[in-house]
Amino acid sequence: MPERHLHLNAFLMGVGHHEAAWRHPLADPAALTDVRHFQNLARIAEHGTFDSVFLADGVQVWGDIEHTAAQVFEPITLLTAIAAATSHIGLIATVSTSYSEPYNVARWFSSLDHISGGRAGWNIVTTAGDRAAQNFSRDAAADHAERYERAAEFVGITNRLWDSWDADALVVDRATGVYTDPAKVRELGHVGRFYQVRGPLNSIRGPQGRPLLVQAGSSEDGRTFAAQHAEAVFTAHQTFDSARAFYTDLKARVAEQGRDPDSVKVLPGIVPVLGATQAEADQLARELDELIVPVRAVRQLSEMIGVDLTGHPLDRRLPELPPVQRVNGARSRFELVRDLAVREQLTLRQILSRLGGGRGHQVVAGTPDTITDHIQTWFDQGAADGFNVMPPLLPHGLEQFVETVVPRLRDRGLFRSRYTGSTLRDHYGLSNLAPVTV
Repeated sequence: MPERHLHLNAFLMGVGHHEAAWRHPLADPAALTDVRHFQNLARIAEHGTFDSVFLADGVQVWGDIEHTAAQVFEPITLLTAIAAATSHIGLIATVSTSYSEPYNVARWFSSLDHISGGRAGWNIVTTAGDRAAQNFSRDAAADHAERYERAAEFVGITNRLWDSWDADALVVDRATGVYTDPAKVRELGHVGRFYQVRGPLNSIRGPQGRPLLVQAGSSEDGRTFAAQHAEAVFTAHQTFDSARAFYTDLKARVAEQGRDPDSVKVLPGIVPVLGATQAEADQLARELDELIVPVRAVRQLSEMIGVDLTGHPLDRRLPELPPVQRVNGARSRFELVRDLAVREQLTLRQILSRLGGGRGHQVVAGTPDTITDHIQTWFDQGAADGFNVMPPLLPHGLEQFVETVVPRLRDRGLFRSRYTGSTLRDHYGLSNLAPVTV
């Protein structure tokens, strides 16, 4: 059995994952509109031999624009620019199945895969919230279960579109004038509940066959979807026990689908607040938290969990929350916030502080040794196959992680010292996919 190694993904978000990162002296808000900033971040991660960089995305203005450093770039476009500035690191983009069409998405990722030489990955989201729906001629988001039904049909179509060209479909015979063997290019003729797609894709088969498929929902529907389709799962947990329970449950569901559990990698998010000493790390965490604007944080939390907390006293505990079944938004994040508040008996102000660093992902403040120990414990004890690394400040936090934590992980035999393959699937130990009959 091959030796197990960590998978590290660099989650790039503006000038840092802490919600007040743009206000800190170590960050430059002007970088938000500069493609060179993101290219530099990707090169830093590639120097650290990360598997991939990842860009989240939404199709609505998120949070309080008065106090928020707004996202600027659409991820496929930005990753195409990053592809030109890097050579090995994977490129994962979020695209919603609720407000896109399968044919367009299949084309976008096929193009990115070709341009990057086989480094494309798709983070599949269903998009919660009515505000997004109202940008697409709808009054409200579809029901939670329906969004996942749509996503399942959507992914089935995109897979068939990527498979609609055999790898050897191109003939390119100048003498005979034959460019493509039509017997090796197939229509889909798909007619389903949500979509009708004739096909084939108007792009030849990509270097990976299909991009790496990533999923980030941890609700009941999300876990079922991940078990059926995902090859990597981004997830958020506040405790080791929660992370291990999720890991065990998901791997069992993957096996029930007849898939190899080792082929699906689970990557919890971690916000590493690094310092040369514990006191230095704690000081940086305090500096960032002191820059949080409470009114902005309350609005974001309200949007995150689908419960309006505007006007609720900051120094009181949360009001009674509705059953999760009545939540039509991001159910897994709702449950995370609810459980955190109940478990630790937190006031609203304390919750805002705990969530400010990573929107529910675990924040770990400490020395490089502390962070390395944390990562190894979760990896060795069945809570993670790797981590979605979310530096609170960018590029500062990513540079620190690559310079101090990555060498320690290598010294312990947990992480690669060089790339051994050229595609994102190679980094994940997965085969590039041959075409199948559709």
